[in-house]
Amino acid sequence: MDGLDAIPIIPKTGDEAFVSSGEELQVCLSDFWSWGYSDLVNNVTRGVLAEFLVAHALGISTDDPRVQWDAIDLVAPDGTKIEVKSSSYVQSWKQPGYSDIRFDIRRRKRAGDASADTNLNASERFSDVYVFCLLDRKCKDVDPMNIDHWEFYVVSARILDEKFEGQESMSLPTLRSLASPVEYDRLKDAVEKAVEASQTGLGLESGAGSAS
Repeated sequence: MDGLDAIPIIPKTGDEAFVSSGEELQVCLSDFWSWGYSDLVNNVTRGVLAEFLVAHALGISTDDPRVQWDAIDLVAPDGTKIEVKSSSYVQSWKQPGYSDIRFDIRRRKRAGDASADTNLNASERFSDVYVFCLLDRKCKDVDPMNIDHWEFYVVSARILDEKFEGQESMSLPTLRSLASPVEYDRLKDAVEKAVEASQTGLGLESGAGSAS
């Protein structure tokens, strides 16, 4: 046996009905989506939503479904590879206080690579740029679908390698010492500047090119 091929992911509309004994049931895929994924604040769904928002800001097509186990979150039309991280002060559940804002910046040792149909063993960063997405509202009526409730920061992977080798996470004050918040409609420009700064080495000491 040579192994099992990946299952093709076919885009769905939500209108697809569940089937039993060859008969369509009176319940469809959108019912499942509404039941299982209406909580946009929880860590898992919020992270996927952040990737979706960044993709749209950068002009990356979302026609093809997201690959859960890929080594790279997003690839821009110009080939730039992007890692998206999210965090939030509030969670869906009852909290004793606000959550501490930290972002995962660790290198990956065995990140799945959908394009290579294999696992990558080396500990490295697979993306060129990181986009850190903060759901920046300290209230329980926070709305992840309202872009005004988010802050976006852009930092090149090269800066993370140079300043935080071996470090697994980064605090919000540290992030803000590297980059300033970027308006959603300027996110594409900020990513391009981060890539340019990384390639030329200009502005890396101050984090310039990561955000503006």
